[in-house]
Amino acid sequence: MSGFAVYTIGIVVVLVLAAVLCLFRIFRGPTIADRMVGVDIMGILFVGITALTGIIYKLDFLLDVAIVLALISFVATIALAKYLERRTLDD
Repeated sequence: MSGFAVYTIGIVVVLVLAAVLCLFRIFRGPTIADRMVGVDIMGILFVGITALTGIIYKLDFLLDVAIVLALISFVATIALAKYLERRTLDD
């Protein structure tokens, strides 16, 4: 097994473990802010999985998809933070 394959398997294991921990935080979070952080981190993990898949299979368009997903995740986090503060989006 090549070194790249070993690193790839290790990265996938870490991402899956992080996803399980995020799901725990999403379902058991005592406040909506804790759940929001869990969903935000799940979005970041999804971006990482998409980018990793693009690198492994040499599909360049998946890196573009990962960038767009990161931007959407950022905007959604800002919108939810504004909502939790009870402010409008134009403030």
